[in-house]
Amino acid sequence: MKAVESDRRTFLSSVAAVGAGLWAAAGAKAAPNRSGRIRVGQIGVGHAHASKLSVYRNSADYEVVGVVEPDEMLRSEAETQAAFKDLRWMTQDELLNTEDLQVVLVETRVRDCLRTAEACIAAGKHIHLDKPAGASLPQFERILKSAERQGLLVQMGYMYRYNPGIVLLREFLKQGWLGDIFEVHTVMSKVVDAEARRQLAEFSGGMMFELGCHVLDLVVGVLGEPASVTAYHQHVSDQADGLADNTLAVLQYPAAIATVKSSAQEVSGGERRHFVVCGTEGTFHIQPLDQPSARIALSKPREHYHVGYQDVTFPKYTRYVDDAADMARILRGEKKTDYTYTHDLAVQRTLLKASLMPVDR
Repeated sequence: MKAVESDRRTFLSSVAAVGAGLWAAAGAKAAPNRSGRIRVGQIGVGHAHASKLSVYRNSADYEVVGVVEPDEMLRSEAETQAAFKDLRWMTQDELLNTEDLQVVLVETRVRDCLRTAEACIAAGKHIHLDKPAGASLPQFERILKSAERQGLLVQMGYMYRYNPGIVLLREFLKQGWLGDIFEVHTVMSKVVDAEARRQLAEFSGGMMFELGCHVLDLVVGVLGEPASVTAYHQHVSDQADGLADNTLAVLQYPAAIATVKSSAQEVSGGERRHFVVCGTEGTFHIQPLDQPSARIALSKPREHYHVGYQDVTFPKYTRYVDDAADMARILRGEKKTDYTYTHDLAVQRTLLKASLMPVDR
């Protein structure tokens, strides 16, 4: 078997080992309250995905107790949105001291996410931390270590983890149906307006840091942490915001190469967002990612899949619904986590390298 397949299996084994510990600890620490529902709150509305709180409001698994936002302008804007309508607004201390609170969704601006996450973990709460996991790898590692010691779940907000195309791909990889993986290719782009570009330019990693993180999470899930990362960043727009708006990362493994591309000016870029895995026994191509369909090529029959190319369609996919449901099962001790501290740290280290950002501070 090629070295990359061995590396991938070693990585997955280490993830499973960490996950087993979290499974036992989280299940013991997170029994639901008397209503049978998991009490959850949210800190921050400044993240682009903060409105995901509606998923938890609409879930029978959760009871939303309140939301925190110290910035008056952000709070005023959020109060007009359906996701936050009629919720109780609280201070961070009030939320973290709410009786039976078990989970906090960290949906602050990225610059504030690690400070907030660290406070939640220190208070003994499980967290859903939206992406990317800040700019400080040492701080993120400290948070993960504290969570591990306490048996707390840190679920990252990468939005394709429970995409049905990715779930099926993971099953193909588990069964070995694609053979030895030698190539992964993925693109994650869109057109970004002037105001959003200005905000994203806060981080030198630009579009790789902002969007590429979603698919880097998937690449590390397939191949593990790369041996090396080579990144290429450009500013190609005529806007004078300095945003790294045309980015590419090449991830090298002993017997595989992965490429990740992310830009801020691709017309209808969502339609071309894709994730392709090529192995010696088959190819799995998901496109588009947001409403997935897949083209699968196989060298031999696999259960009800035939030789050659075939198309697979999936039901309509709504982001974060399955993430929330999976968290509930983990916290109730019904399953172990699929994405663990080991994986998340590897993703963040890889992301910072791909974003040409430091990993030592």
